[in-house]
Amino acid sequence: MVILQGLTRLRQIANHPSMVDETYKFDSGKMEEILRRLDNLHNESHKVLIFSTFVKHLKLVAGELDARNYGYCMLTGETHKRKEVIDEFIANDSKSCFLISLKAGGVGLNLTVADYVFMLDPWWNPAAEAQAINRAHRIGQKNNVFVYRFISHNSIEEKIVHLQQRKKELADTFVNSANPFKSFNKDSIMKLFD
Repeated sequence: MVILQGLTRLRQIANHPSMVDETYKFDSGKMEEILRRLDNLHNESHKVLIFSTFVKHLKLVAGELDARNYGYCMLTGETHKRKEVIDEFIANDSKSCFLISLKAGGVGLNLTVADYVFMLDPWWNPAAEAQAINRAHRIGQKNNVFVYRFISHNSIEEKIVHLQQRKKELADTFVNSANPFKSFNKDSIMKLFD
């Protein structure tokens, strides 16, 4: 359990150090890049889905959006009027951003009004991220959908992305091979646990 807590803290620090140290009053490189891109997209009237596994991170982004007077909606596990929040984002052009916790909004949403998706942090399971991205990439989408993944350099996030790639390669081997076990030996299986 201590290891899992440590990994969670490393993931939070990669997002913004103030997520673990509330006395931290400096900038975050990731937040600066998120806001730079949002400023550009806001000026061009795009709608953006912003996913994070951490509600606290979404609230930090919301504070920055408030400071810029950007309209947004937020959907987390704490949201009681889910349908109303979704409808508000879809119908209201002044709501340019939809902040969504990955677990609350990864499935069952059709948000084709958005043409940009921001993944603020990687999740261990690449399928969960793919489901989130598919909220914008649905039947009825008339525009190209652009996806930005924000990965902090030299952080636990790079390790997670590497793990995702290995999981995908493993899944592809099993799905696309007539005899998937033939391509595996003890070493290739042990690499999954590195």
